[in-house]
Amino acid sequence: MTPHAVALMAVHPLATTNAVLNAIAAGLLIAGWVLIARGQWRAHRAAMVAAFVVSAIFLVSYLTYHALAGSVPFRGQGIVRPVYFSILISHVVLAAAVPVLAIRMFFLAWKGRWEAHRRLGRITLPVWLYVSVTGVVIYAMLYHLFPGP
Repeated sequence: MTPHAVALMAVHPLATTNAVLNAIAAGLLIAGWVLIARGQWRAHRAAMVAAFVVSAIFLVSYLTYHALAGSVPFRGQGIVRPVYFSILISHVVLAAAVPVLAIRMFFLAWKGRWEAHRRLGRITLPVWLYVSVTGVVIYAMLYHLFPGP
């Protein structure tokens, strides 16, 4: 068995689950954006509620994973190291904002404050999408591109 195959077997299933949940959330966010641009607000609402639920499941899974496995050191060397940590730091900082932004978006929609909802959506969507996509990128870099021994 190759070293990469051994490293793949060592990836905790929750780490992979977290990446899949992030990818699903990203897909739902893009779908929601396309749907609202087409005026399909009911389908948009369904996609955004699904993105929120998937992201909430991700958060529970992420916290469970780190409670069980701790942190995993990044093994990449050279120029990729500051690239990884730049992505990681921006991801973590923005991830802290996503629940607050998403809950505020739901509140504004629930209250029918559509103009405020649209304005905040112009900030929330790119932040939430960035966090979801970079979550997958971090997973790929940590576990597949530069796996541990």
